[in-house]
Amino acid sequence: MSIKQNRSKALSVLVVSTLAFTVCFMVWMMFGVIGIPLKKQLGLTATQFGLLTATPVLTGSLVRVPLGIWTDRFGGRIVLFITMLLCVVPIWLMSYATAYWHFLVLGLFVGLAGGSFSVGTPYVARWFPREKQGFAMGVFGAGNSGAAVNKFLAPALVVAFGWAMVPQVYAAVMLGTAIVFWLGSASDPAHLVPAAKGGFAAQLKALKDPRVIKYCQYYSIVFGGYVALSLWMVQYYAGEFGLDIRVAALLAACFSLPGGVLRAIGGWLSDKHGAHQVTWWVLWVSWICLFLLSYPQTDFTILTVNGPQTFHIGLNVYTFTALMAVLGVAFAFGKASVFKYISDDYPDNIGTISGIVGLAGGMGGFVLPIMFGYLLDLTGVRSSAFMLLYGVVWVSLIWMYFTEVRTRDVIRGESPSASTSPSGARA
Repeated sequence: MSIKQNRSKALSVLVVSTLAFTVCFMVWMMFGVIGIPLKKQLGLTATQFGLLTATPVLTGSLVRVPLGIWTDRFGGRIVLFITMLLCVVPIWLMSYATAYWHFLVLGLFVGLAGGSFSVGTPYVARWFPREKQGFAMGVFGAGNSGAAVNKFLAPALVVAFGWAMVPQVYAAVMLGTAIVFWLGSASDPAHLVPAAKGGFAAQLKALKDPRVIKYCQYYSIVFGGYVALSLWMVQYYAGEFGLDIRVAALLAACFSLPGGVLRAIGGWLSDKHGAHQVTWWVLWVSWICLFLLSYPQTDFTILTVNGPQTFHIGLNVYTFTALMAVLGVAFAFGKASVFKYISDDYPDNIGTISGIVGLAGGMGGFVLPIMFGYLLDLTGVRSSAFMLLYGVVWVSLIWMYFTEVRTRDVIRGESPSASTSPSGARA
């Protein structure tokens, strides 16, 4: 195969894989919108709503490791195609569900769509040279913007036809996309990992690597937090600011859209400046945004010489949306930089490692909405969701400082105190 033909095939694989992942992510986030009318119809608490939205995320997370391993062994084309086909029927059946447990059970099967990420990442990466893998994986990862597509499409269908129309349309879209993917994709036997080199037990030994555990922690916030907020934000806007579902979904997309589309830029920055430096800055920007978002709407009264005066502190909808957009950009860059770590450190085992790290991120996306709901039921404070994420970012920053920033400075013979600010981190 000539270089020109190989580049053409690589580009085709990248385009159709990104399209497939976008649709899979759109389906994966479906409950973030249709869950709102279902919450009223079924009389759900905030915790039950969180579980409803998170159920597909659970399955999509748990299957990431085996799907990543099968991608290394059998190739991404066949694995992704079968995964998409398996989702079509449960998506369609969702429109006929009537009880809460119906949605939970079907949600588990629909969640298979979320496993597409650990298939497409190694599949796409192996079509490109290492110096371009960060960008290629970033472009593919931009399929996270399916969360924003869901926020544009689903509310319109709900208002016009009712929530049951959403799974019917999504099932048809999934089937059509699977066919397009198969026709536009390709396979290369050279990309497969031999059994002797990539046996199941041998590949899972990566779980003992402390670097893998650390990357799991990073990804649990930049991806897990992204998924959780994408599921949570429509009802947050509706409850906090009293907005219509269509307006709430549109504003929520200001977080979801840059959080998906700009992942390609994050991959390019990671190729240029290194995964470490990009991730370090991502965590600091996230820390600042989440600190501001955590402050609840507050009214307080003080006694003055002229009598009691009441003051209000809180974010209005415009400032809130702006901070969410910045947070979305940071998460987009962070998702790409974490996988740049993986392609640099594990070039022969990308599928397995990306599956493990993706599992951690997905489990974050599963657990966090449930915790958001529990904290809301417990405290009555909606911004408690951001308080929780703020604590997770603190853990990641501390871990990175002691395992990367400080270690690099010691190797250079510099004082560790020189790295107490982001400027002290260099790739």
